[in-house]
Amino acid sequence: MPTETFEFQVEARQLLQLMIHSVYSNKDVFLRELVSNASDALDKLRLEKLWDDSLDADVSDPHIEIDVDKDARTLTVRDNGIGMSYDEVGRLIGTIANSGTAKFLQELREAKDAAGEEGLIGQFGVGFYSGFMVADEVTLLTRRAGESHGTRWTSRGEGTYTLETVDDAPQGTSVVLHLKPADPENQLHDYTSPWKIREIIKRYSDFITWPIRMVPESPATADDSGATPEPETLNSMKALWARPRDEVSDDEYHELYKHIGHDWRDPLETIRLQAEGTFEYQALLFLPEHAPHDLFTRDFKRGVQLYVKRVFIMDDCEALLPPYLRFVKGVVDAADLSLNVSREILQQDRHIELMRRRLTKKVLSTVKDMMTKDQDRYATFWREFGTVLKEGLITDSENRDAILAVASFAGTHDDSEPTTLKQYVERMKDGQEDIYYLTGESRQSIENSPHMEAFRARGIEVLLLTDPVDEVWTDAVGEFEGKRLRSVAKGQIDLDTEREDASGDEREKQTEEYSGLLGWMKEQLDEDIKDVRLSSRLTVSPACVVSDANDLTPALENMYRAMGQEVPRAKRILELNPDHQLVKGLNQAYREREDRTELAETAELLHGLAVLAEGGQPKEPARFVKLMADRLERAL
Repeated sequence: MPTETFEFQVEARQLLQLMIHSVYSNKDVFLRELVSNASDALDKLRLEKLWDDSLDADVSDPHIEIDVDKDARTLTVRDNGIGMSYDEVGRLIGTIANSGTAKFLQELREAKDAAGEEGLIGQFGVGFYSGFMVADEVTLLTRRAGESHGTRWTSRGEGTYTLETVDDAPQGTSVVLHLKPADPENQLHDYTSPWKIREIIKRYSDFITWPIRMVPESPATADDSGATPEPETLNSMKALWARPRDEVSDDEYHELYKHIGHDWRDPLETIRLQAEGTFEYQALLFLPEHAPHDLFTRDFKRGVQLYVKRVFIMDDCEALLPPYLRFVKGVVDAADLSLNVSREILQQDRHIELMRRRLTKKVLSTVKDMMTKDQDRYATFWREFGTVLKEGLITDSENRDAILAVASFAGTHDDSEPTTLKQYVERMKDGQEDIYYLTGESRQSIENSPHMEAFRARGIEVLLLTDPVDEVWTDAVGEFEGKRLRSVAKGQIDLDTEREDASGDEREKQTEEYSGLLGWMKEQLDEDIKDVRLSSRLTVSPACVVSDANDLTPALENMYRAMGQEVPRAKRILELNPDHQLVKGLNQAYREREDRTELAETAELLHGLAVLAEGGQPKEPARFVKLMADRLERAL
């Protein structure tokens, strides 16, 4: 048949111009696309041969071959797969059928800048047309398995293409790219360079099932005997996640982790997952042994590597795991995703959401298994990643119970061993209705807090929470197994109900006795506090400041301000210990003196001491120091 010339359909012509002239920076993906197409062709030939044993096709050595000719500046990607017929070439290459091209181009016209164009290219499957990013002319030679004639397709990407039938085409498909001159400034590399080819294959196609071979550069490389050296196989073909567990050693898993996790240490745990059914995917995840130094920085690269049928698609795919699991490294290989997907598309993809939920539950169940079967490894994990995992208590209500089940906290029950909430509940005293906790900068500062005095005296366990995130998740969670989480520094806490010798009459008498002092102090300190009351949580200290039950704590206020969110400063409550000699003396002086000028200074000092005791600082530190110095001087 003679050579025929055809015009591309309008949308295809527009897409070609976009490919040729676009600012798409990562032009290396053209080779990934062509290798992926070749791999699909080999897969299809294998299946068709299984269905039809009489098919006249060579399946003895399925492979992909890359041939570089530096003198002619051509790059050829060749496979001996299923190939295409004349009609298939015209239908699949000459047009862009069922691809959503019209919608794609409409979105492109609405994109107002180059960055928008690049994002749209990422959303559309560039596939075969990506070759025009690096080539002035593309020639495709193909013969379908079982047919005697082949087809040659040629185009310069300028609106037309030619088709002709040829007699001597080998089985499969070869794509010859007549390369543009190298232009490093525009990320157009020299794709005749063997090291560049190796780099691209290693990055994107290392785990392709079929061998990818590179033919020696030229006959000049032949040895003295005249024999041409064997082609070099560029890919490892070792997709560890696709092989049975008993065929892979721990060392092989660890090497893969070190490669993708950029870590010189072995992982703490290896997690395998294989999902079958309507949506198939495989995952190989790793829990590191040590937290990276930049885990809490804004620029931390989170997410796992995404593959589609062993073809590398994306590093740090954030859509596959929630932010609180950002330390997890690994590979997810999906069978039914498009090769070219943007991060925006992934966030909306139903399959990705299903994978995210399944992977999240698998990681949490693995941590749970470590907790029950290997306490030492669990302790290592929680020490390194417990703080970030607790972020999920705020952001992931679906898995909140699973996170609580693997969380552990320091507490007053044991100085060295942490406790779970379940263990805490099992140890609660008769009549105790709440789980008590206190937040602070360190265990030592919390244990020395005046808020702890009554709990220590009564032997009531308190959780000691020292991570900034603890200020937030405790409010978000609210309760555990029907037991309310209560801060010992917030609200009115009356532990007298748990003391057999407590006397309600005694408390009423004290309240009446101190009512005048309490009202007067509230007036004196009105700018700084909302109320003054007697305390049931103090046994040693004269006073403490507490937040109202529904108010933000000072630490939480500061956290929000550090994030740029301005919140009103909440007034706090001053609690006095009626059994302390200083408070008794203050009450007596209030009753006896008419001139209460010095007494007002004493009240101000008492409030400042209470603020200092919890780790804060007085509103006017210089004034507080002056008042304290004056009092010390008079006491000498």
